[in-house]
Amino acid sequence: QAPPWAYIACACGLFIYQSLDAIDGKQARRTNSSTPLGELFDHGCDSLSTVFVVLGTCIAVQLGTNPDWMFFCCFAGTFMFYCAHWQTYVSGTLRFGIIDVTEVQIFIIIMHLLAVIGGPPFWQSLIPILNIQMKIFPALCTVAGTIFSCTNYFGVIFTGGVGKNGSTIAGTSVLSPFLHIGSVIALAAMIYKKSAVQLFERHPCLYILTFGFVSAKITNKLVVAHMTKSEMHLHDTAFIGPALLFLDQYCNSFIDEYIVLWIALV
Repeated sequence: QAPPWAYIACACGLFIYQSLDAIDGKQARRTNSSTPLGELFDHGCDSLSTVFVVLGTCIAVQLGTNPDWMFFCCFAGTFMFYCAHWQTYVSGTLRFGIIDVTEVQIFIIIMHLLAVIGGPPFWQSLIPILNIQMKIFPALCTVAGTIFSCTNYFGVIFTGGVGKNGSTIAGTSVLSPFLHIGSVIALAAMIYKKSAVQLFERHPCLYILTFGFVSAKITNKLVVAHMTKSEMHLHDTAFIGPALLFLDQYCNSFIDEYIVLWIALV
């Protein structure tokens, strides 16, 4: 449980961040001063902030006591952000839906404010009729939002390729970017479920930050591939950390998993 001022700081920080981000983009388009470097910096900041925002939201709604839901919500957020740039890599255009990132950020701000007003008892209370804890409701909304967004994203990915024979702008397979994010999520899930010391359950924040930064790195790699119209290669130094965790488990945790997790984060 975090103190109320922490939730207030998160809500205010997120509001200021999303407002300045929107103003910056609008000003760049109005003055025709947008540059590839500016776009990379903008999306790079977004990729990192996504990790902290989803993690902070899970903490605010007390989702840490439900590790499976916390795992899903955190990685669903990073996956959706990656998919937004994946469909851009395929179609050449960044698209926004009716319900997109701004609406989600407002919803998150409201959840932080509810955490201030109601505290942990509010999120642990039961919803009448449904007979589920209040904190499960945001998780169910995440499931619905993920399905809705995936339908739109993959509709573009499978049919909107602007390259030769419906390929990406780099002329590669529209499914090739899946190898990167798929590898991250697969490694994260396997290490989570096979850990003998309950690594994720005992150190969820450290775990999410470790794999979240890997996701942010490959997302930026995808943004660069889009701007340069080049192919994405699977090998990347960002996978060294997850690979160390996987190999350590394969060797029956020869080194303490907690220590390896810190090494992977660094």
